[in-house]
Amino acid sequence: MKDQRFKIAHREALIGIGLVLVNFTIWFGFAYGLGSGDPKNYSYVFGFPAWFFYSCIAGTGFMILLIWVVMKLFFKEVPFDDEEGDR
Repeated sequence: MKDQRFKIAHREALIGIGLVLVNFTIWFGFAYGLGSGDPKNYSYVFGFPAWFFYSCIAGTGFMILLIWVVMKLFFKEVPFDDEEGDR
């Protein structure tokens, strides 16, 4: 029988890849969506260009919150010690 820890690690690695893709999509969408125009027409949030604020500052805060939620809901503690029956 295959070690259950590998199945858990594989699932958590796929979740991690999904989080990276969400982060990149948020960053790319706001940075190139809002920042692709003429700099004279930029709008500002707290003194930062809107594209920078939403892609880097707000996006980072959102990702921290999302990762915390995913860690609480989908990740679980896995012992690193060998099981007794594996020897």
